[in-house]
Amino acid sequence: MQQAAWADLPGWGSDASDEAWPAFLASCRALARQAAWQPVCEAARGVGERPGAAAARAFFESRFTPWRVVNADGSREGLVTGYYEPLIKGSRSRSKAYPWPVLGVPDDLLGIDMGDVFPDLKGQRLRGRLVGNKVVPYYSRADVARLADKFVGKTILYAEDAVELFFLQVQGSGRVQLPDGSVVRLAYADTNGHPYQSIGRWLADKGELRVEQASMEGIKSWARANPGRLQEMLNANPSYVFFREAPSSAGGPVGALGQPLTEGRSMAVDPRSIPLGAPVFLSTTHPSSSQPLRRLMLAQDTGSAIKGGVRGDFFWGFGAEAGAMAGKMRQKGEMWVLWPRDQLPR
Repeated sequence: MQQAAWADLPGWGSDASDEAWPAFLASCRALARQAAWQPVCEAARGVGERPGAAAARAFFESRFTPWRVVNADGSREGLVTGYYEPLIKGSRSRSKAYPWPVLGVPDDLLGIDMGDVFPDLKGQRLRGRLVGNKVVPYYSRADVARLADKFVGKTILYAEDAVELFFLQVQGSGRVQLPDGSVVRLAYADTNGHPYQSIGRWLADKGELRVEQASMEGIKSWARANPGRLQEMLNANPSYVFFREAPSSAGGPVGALGQPLTEGRSMAVDPRSIPLGAPVFLSTTHPSSSQPLRRLMLAQDTGSAIKGGVRGDFFWGFGAEAGAMAGKMRQKGEMWVLWPRDQLPR
């Protein structure tokens, strides 16, 4: 990170900073025990829940210093994608209409915290399983499909559509509407530890779709037209996400920070580069557009595909409209972390 001035942040003065205030207070609930954050979070609570744009901006300017995020190669731009909370159809029982299992965490999945042995790797976890006295990589997506009977006891629900379930896994959380109209909320529980691979890129590399066609909707259309190759396409991404059933609530899904995400103001980052919970000013453009999108965000989530310094995933909210925006978003962007004044970002 490089220390910057407020004047370096394009559009800072015109952003409605108060719209990010509820998300900032949510970050404070998670960060208030950390020494660097205690004074600023205590002061924020004194400001109240609805300070107004001018007061919110004045608070950030008086209490924080902006730091430009720079990539390892010295470049200042990076990729900004989007994600959302999807709604899919499912059932508590398996049937011809609902054949695809939604799995909870298997009993044999090991999570190894590398920081216990190597302090420099704090927060990095390996997933695996025990074979004899040796830890080996956990089952890939193809293995989970092939060994389906092994995971029956960990099934939470059954989904109507395999591709919709796949995108639910990519998003990391979502809602499932049952046949009686009730809705179950699912939250990320764990992963098999395999690296995320884009099935859109796989389709493009195979010549099945042009790169510009490999959007969420383009992938869904290809799957409907090629049912016999559905599993082959899904297996191109060896990563597999396991869920847990979450309590119903009116707020957004809970992110990696342990707080509900705020539509249009929360984002996923690589916590090795940007500390979770920190305010981040984002300068990018709207999906498939050159229209500026410049606003204060909160780094409140992570994702297996979100790796690097200037790399973010913009949370668009819940439902089909949010999904359409998220599916089209693949923009260049710049970022500035706001860090408590007179403190050095860790």
